[in-house]
Amino acid sequence: MNSTKVTYFTLSAYFDTGHFKYLYFMIIISLYLFIAGANVLLIVVICTNRSLHEPMYMFLCSLFVNELYGSTGLFPFLLVQILSDVHNVSVPHCFLQIYCVYLYANVEIFTLGVMSYDRFVAVCFPLQYKTRMTCCKVAKMITFIWLCNAVNTAVPICVTATFQLCGNVINKVLCESPSVTKLACYNTTLSDNDVPIYLLIVFLPIISLIFFSYMRILKVCFSGSKQTRQKAVSTCTPHLISLLNFYLGAFFELTHGRYNS
Repeated sequence: MNSTKVTYFTLSAYFDTGHFKYLYFMIIISLYLFIAGANVLLIVVICTNRSLHEPMYMFLCSLFVNELYGSTGLFPFLLVQILSDVHNVSVPHCFLQIYCVYLYANVEIFTLGVMSYDRFVAVCFPLQYKTRMTCCKVAKMITFIWLCNAVNTAVPICVTATFQLCGNVINKVLCESPSVTKLACYNTTLSDNDVPIYLLIVFLPIISLIFFSYMRILKVCFSGSKQTRQKAVSTCTPHLISLLNFYLGAFFELTHGRYNS
C-alpha cells in the first residue's frame, strides 16, 4: 500500500443533518455550559469553605477540575464539527484531542483509586486517619496523579504518531488512537499487542487498590452492628456503582474502538 504525507484526517461518521445541526449544536452547548458551570461552582465552594478543606473534598475538587478539563477538551471540538460542512481536522489537532480525552480518563481512574484508599484508611483506621491523610500528603498525591498521567498518556500517543499512514479517513466523530493505528501502512499487530500489556502494567495496580480497599471496608463494616452495615452499604454502593459504570464504559469504548471496523 502506498504511503502519502497525511496532513489532516477526515471524520466520516458525520452526515448531513440539514437545519437539525443547529438543534444539536444548542443541545451540546447547553450540556457543556451546564457541566462547566456546575464544576466551577463546586470548585469555588470547596476552595472558599474552610470546613471543606479535608482530604476527601480535595480529591473531589481534583475530580471537578478534571471534569472541567475533559469537557473543555471534548465539547468545543464537537461543536465546531457539528456546524462545519467539511469534517477535516489537522494531524496535530487530532493528536491533541486524543491526548486531552485520554489524559482526562487516566486522571479520573487514578483519582478514583486514591479516593478508595482514602475511604479505606478512614473506615479501617479512623484513629490514624488524620496522621496518614494530611492535607500536605493529599496535595502531593494529587500533583503526582496529574504529572504522572501527563507523561504516561503521551507515551502511546507518541508511538502512534510515528506510524507511516496510508489513509486519512477515520470512521468516528472524534479522533482516537486505535482508529489512527488502523491507517498505518504496515502491520501493527506487535504495537496492538503492546497496548493491552501497557494498560495492564499501568492500570492493574490501581484497579487492585480499588477492589482491595472496598473489600476491606466491607469486611470491617459487616463485622459491626446492623446500623453500621446499613451505613456502610449506603456509603459504598453509590461509589462502587460509579466505579463500575466508569470502568465498563471505558472497557466498551476501548474494545469497540480497537476491534470494530
